[in-house]
Amino acid sequence: MALERGKLSDVVIVAAGSTVGIITVASSKKVYVKSILAHAGTAITSSAQVYIVPNGGAPIPENKLFDVDISAGETVMIEPSYPFVIDTTGDSIRVGAGASTVNVMITGDKEA
Repeated sequence: MALERGKLSDVVIVAAGSTVGIITVASSKKVYVKSILAHAGTAITSSAQVYIVPNGGAPIPENKLFDVDISAGETVMIEPSYPFVIDTTGDSIRVGAGASTVNVMITGDKEA
């Protein structure tokens, strides 16, 4: 099993009050998420919500993994002690933003 290592996404800007798909599993290729970086670049505190959404699903409370508050101008890193894996075609990781825009980048590996 060959892996493509490094970042799983570029920096994605998530607008206040919206949720954006960051990664979607293609062809049942495993995606290993090592860390999620989130930055509140505006002058007000925000929050970021991370969801693992099944194929055809929606980001709902039952799919939420993390909900973190981010102070204005600060960056948080969500780093599980072991990478979590999504491997079903069409499943996705989506990130929502609270009161202000949040910049997000996800690192990890995916099957080549």
